[in-house]
Amino acid sequence: MIVDCAIYRHGQRAEGPEDLSDALAEARAAGGFVWIGLHEPSEREFDLVTQEFELHPLAVEDALKAHQRPKLEVYDDSLFMVLKPVVYEPESDAVSAGEVMVFVGENFVVTVRHGEGSPLAALRHRLEEDPEMLDKGPTSVLYAIADATVDHYLEVATELQTDLDELEAEVFQPELGGSRNIASRIYTFKRQVLEFRRATGPLALPLTRLAGSGPLGTAVPFVHDKARPFFRDVNDHLTRVNESVEALDRLVSDILSAHLAQMSVRQNDDMRKISAWAAMAAVPTMIAGIYGMNFDHMPELHWVWSYPTVILVMVALEVLLHRLFKRRGWL
Repeated sequence: MIVDCAIYRHGQRAEGPEDLSDALAEARAAGGFVWIGLHEPSEREFDLVTQEFELHPLAVEDALKAHQRPKLEVYDDSLFMVLKPVVYEPESDAVSAGEVMVFVGENFVVTVRHGEGSPLAALRHRLEEDPEMLDKGPTSVLYAIADATVDHYLEVATELQTDLDELEAEVFQPELGGSRNIASRIYTFKRQVLEFRRATGPLALPLTRLAGSGPLGTAVPFVHDKARPFFRDVNDHLTRVNESVEALDRLVSDILSAHLAQMSVRQNDDMRKISAWAAMAAVPTMIAGIYGMNFDHMPELHWVWSYPTVILVMVALEVLLHRLFKRRGWL
């Protein structure tokens, strides 16, 4: 359950004791904080952490059940934030989202991770190489997690844009190897953009509050005043991401509309061609039908050149109709 547990004093790591209450007591005595990382804990396993750090039961329930929207909630003794890191798999063109819940208190940080989308070990290692940042306390951990999550959003948005450009090329230049199931691929891509938007869109309000950009932002506790410019920077990056996601969504909708319009035009072209060939087939059918009625009094009935003449008339009419339809672009 507990992936890592350490005490940080003046930006330096010290291994925490096995007993969580001792770890918290040491952190308070040293003027530092304890950071505990957990991965998909069960309710029974999380009870000890809940009791030692006095976490709010509603936040604990959200952390255990997962499947939450990005949000920020303030309780008496802690700050609770939910982020949804996103992973893009180019092989399957699939966007999958994990979840990271962060509890921030005066002398502690508890991170709860669900899914494989955001391993925090590398992030912890990078932070430990920057003692000046870690010395700012639990706020530095919250900032680092939010910053890493949003920066990865930018990478995913770039990858989605590249794939969308390729899909657009296939739609407007089918000779480059476009698939016959292009509409299905466009719809699947739109679903991936929607999954991405569910992770990025709701995060705007929490970051705005942390940055102090709105009337609610100034009331957020457990956030160091000097950290607000850093959260503003993360919020700016998120704004760029959301603008990119909005542009992707509009563009993929336009591509789908263009593809459907192309399909309609091609069907009309096919119907014109079919109609033109049917008209050309109707002429000899009509002539042959008239001469097949077997009346006694029929023009040129006993003339030896009747068949060649009728056949030549049919060919001449067919050539005339073919040129006429070709000139109008029906064939």
